[in-house]
Amino acid sequence: MECVASENDSKISNISEENRTKDDSDKLNEPSECKIPKTDISESKSNEEVSEVIEVKVVYNKKKYDVSAPANCSIADFKKQLQGLIGIPDSMQKLMYKGLLQDSQTLSTAGITKGSKIMLVGSTLNDVLAVSSVSKQDVAEMEKATTVKEPLCKQKIHRKVLDKGVPEDAMPGIKNLKEGLPPLPLSGMLNKHGGKVRLTFKLESDQLWLSTKERTEKLPMGSIKSIVSESIEGHEEYHILGLQLGPTEASRYWIYWVPAQYVDAIKDAILGKWQYF
Repeated sequence: MECVASENDSKISNISEENRTKDDSDKLNEPSECKIPKTDISESKSNEEVSEVIEVKVVYNKKKYDVSAPANCSIADFKKQLQGLIGIPDSMQKLMYKGLLQDSQTLSTAGITKGSKIMLVGSTLNDVLAVSSVSKQDVAEMEKATTVKEPLCKQKIHRKVLDKGVPEDAMPGIKNLKEGLPPLPLSGMLNKHGGKVRLTFKLESDQLWLSTKERTEKLPMGSIKSIVSESIEGHEEYHILGLQLGPTEASRYWIYWVPAQYVDAIKDAILGKWQYF
């Protein structure tokens, strides 16, 4: 028997076919799922830290340098950066910020933030070479000077004052004893011309008043570069004392018959407690 599709069946078939085509078309037009890789929060923070740059001030030899570096920069790498900027080899640098900084630290772990001041201590390569470049002749001459040099009290320049003997108004001297400065000026001493000398310590104004019969010199403590002293042979309770006022030995101001018990106190008052460092 031959089966003939009715008109209704044909319509249903066409509608079904249209729906199927439409469904397929809709599926094609549907946006596909976009898979974006998730960013690790810790990784994001790490990248942020790497990119964070802080500006600090490095103080060296009374000069200030503005330096920028990543917060996670190690102190060792920071020293290399300063080597290129200031010229001090990284191996000869010491950095101070609330104490001595270690190479293994970073700027951030050391507590260094924007605007922090870091102190740099070190010598340039030229300074090191200048100190180390001593010839054999220089060494020989220095050794000769050391062996031949007489004690101060036996040198002709000092004998002409010492041979006059202890001044009548000299303050009593005590050997092998250290005392603080007395409340009154130190007096009864002589200069290289044999004139009377008095020392007055004005600690509140950071001055040493050096008085003779003719005048009083008010010397800033900082103008005295160093002090040499030596006990007087036969009178060890007294010292010869030289104030270094310039670059050579000729610029020393010599004072004689300084009571031995006050010598260390004089050095501390003028040069400060850190004179030996």
